[in-house]
Amino acid sequence: MKQLARALRQLGFVVTALALAAAAPADAQTLTVGMKGEPMSLDPAFRAITTDMQVAGHIFDALVTSTPDLRLQPALATEWKAVEPTVWEFKLRPNVRFSDGTPFSAQDVVFSFDRLAKVPNSPSPLALLVRGVKQVTAVDALTVRIETATRTPNLPRMVERVMIMSKQRASGPAPEGKTTSQLNGGDGLVGTGPFAFTSWNRGAEIVLERNPNYWGAPVPWQRVVLRVIPNPAARLSALMSGGVDIVEDPSPDDLPRLAKDPQLKVATALTARIIYIGLDIAPPKLAGIEANPLQDVRVRRALAMAIDRKVLGERIMENMSQPTVNVIAPMMEGGTSGAKLPAADVAGARKLLQEAGYPNGFAMPLGAPNGRYVNDAKLAQAVASMWGRIGVKVALDTPTTAIFFKNLVAYEYPSHIAGWADTSSTDRLRAMFAPRGERPADGATNYGRYRNPELTALIDKAAVDFNDSERVALTRKVEQAAVDDVAVIPLHFEKSAVAMRRGFDYVPRADQLYLSQNVRPDAAVARSAK
Repeated sequence: MKQLARALRQLGFVVTALALAAAAPADAQTLTVGMKGEPMSLDPAFRAITTDMQVAGHIFDALVTSTPDLRLQPALATEWKAVEPTVWEFKLRPNVRFSDGTPFSAQDVVFSFDRLAKVPNSPSPLALLVRGVKQVTAVDALTVRIETATRTPNLPRMVERVMIMSKQRASGPAPEGKTTSQLNGGDGLVGTGPFAFTSWNRGAEIVLERNPNYWGAPVPWQRVVLRVIPNPAARLSALMSGGVDIVEDPSPDDLPRLAKDPQLKVATALTARIIYIGLDIAPPKLAGIEANPLQDVRVRRALAMAIDRKVLGERIMENMSQPTVNVIAPMMEGGTSGAKLPAADVAGARKLLQEAGYPNGFAMPLGAPNGRYVNDAKLAQAVASMWGRIGVKVALDTPTTAIFFKNLVAYEYPSHIAGWADTSSTDRLRAMFAPRGERPADGATNYGRYRNPELTALIDKAAVDFNDSERVALTRKVEQAAVDDVAVIPLHFEKSAVAMRRGFDYVPRADQLYLSQNVRPDAAVARSAK
């Protein structure tokens, strides 16, 4: 029986004892979560990907945190300021202890920042998030200074993802101290966060216990089980049977049914993740054509004009998106809302293609992942159909997420659908529109190999401007110029959904990080039970 249960779990199903004895109530002290993905590592410096960072956010704290709508808040630092254009000072929270009872100090901050660049074999290093940091020094036990290579007004936002480790517990003979492998086993995995690590059964679950030394507001859960259930149907089954209390990202198709179930509740929120179409303008020609049509802005505009964002939002995304022509989300600095969506213009798009010398259209591959973003494969099929109406014949490729990104990095897709969730506006513009590979982090997601020196210069100017209004104006100028030049074709900002059993409350985050410490017993249910 145990072997059968283990095999079913590996396939993404949740196995409970007779459906938890007909959905018996869960232990009030234990929160069980159905997670859509599993981290590659528990090392908080190994990979800057949501699945990894949200688990780290249970165990560790950063100097700065943010509210669900991305407003910065104190965490291990109580205050911060730029004492010089390239020097920031952070005052640390006193009387903080790690989960093992040892005291937290500035030396732990210095160690954690210094370790970022030393972690080997990272597929998406966190060091890139703080690439402008030159040096971190301890002024005294509760003060650190961070020196940057250039003026960095968004440094507080940048350090939000740097989790602070215990220097005492995470030090070791390797250059990075305790290795990623050691940390994955729990050796040195000690933080100041609301939970402490207990165990990790790969492919099944991560178990955490309440941190008895946590400095923040007490969390209501003595124990948290992060259960890995990649299949959306299996996650939903686990929720409805009582096998889990809360699940990430239920399928949009299921949301209306869940909302009508009196035993369940659904919470949704707009996120900062932009979903867009990238167009590779670098190759001199595409397969079967003695040219690259995408180098002509008229062709790029025609492709954009063929997209019916309203249809995509309503029929493909099931209203779990906010259609947009922008790339900066409304809750981000410089973000706007309420911009009028252009209607699809098939006739106008065909006219532009004819003017560009493609009256009969052309053929072009379109790549998209299958399972990385909400309804991504369905979205790609709809885009292919819309392009077909203007004569662009699409060879659609929607492989697994891993294969898609492998192909994307190899520039195998003239057009592709991707997403980006960086919450810093200037960093997002740099990642999407600066030339890829010329400077660290420039063009991090610019697989269309877009190049515009004037735009890059404006991004550089915005990134160092400490005047908030001037920086916002520059940010919006860059965004509008990139949209006018069709550097990418923005489609929508994703919405995030969390489904939970009645008796729980949770507000989804705009950065799409799930954090169990923010799950609370539903006060209304508690009152009605008295």
